[in-house]
Amino acid sequence: MLPNELIHLADTVVDGLESTQALSEDSIRRLHATFPDTLILAALDIIDRQNVVKNVSPWGHTNYEVSGSTATYTVHVNLSVTPLSSYCNCPTFVYAVLKSGSHAMCKHVLATRLAIKLNLCVEGSHSVDALASHAVLRHGGSR
Repeated sequence: MLPNELIHLADTVVDGLESTQALSEDSIRRLHATFPDTLILAALDIIDRQNVVKNVSPWGHTNYEVSGSTATYTVHVNLSVTPLSSYCNCPTFVYAVLKSGSHAMCKHVLATRLAIKLNLCVEGSHSVDALASHAVLRHGGSR
């Protein structure tokens, strides 16, 4: 299957899931038919650990951060002007999705998309000061 077709299929499966706080047997079967078991389990583990954080700025911009096993990654979903509907800054996304086209998404993107669909995102900082402090801590401040 071509990478764009794989991505479209994965998007269709995730978008077609019911918006409840639990996955139905049918939803689980659809996920298993589309994604490797290891990817599904890793994504569900991220959600179970409440590592998908949704930050909404005072001006309405939504940003998702996922705490992975080695770092915290920024995940962008619902991208409308690119061939990809989602993006993650983790190494797996860069190599398996962007470079080789062997995967439709990484575990962080799948976890974020499932957490959004199941309403299981942890609400993060909302104030400008909290967002600024977080950015300085995450990206380092110059002195």
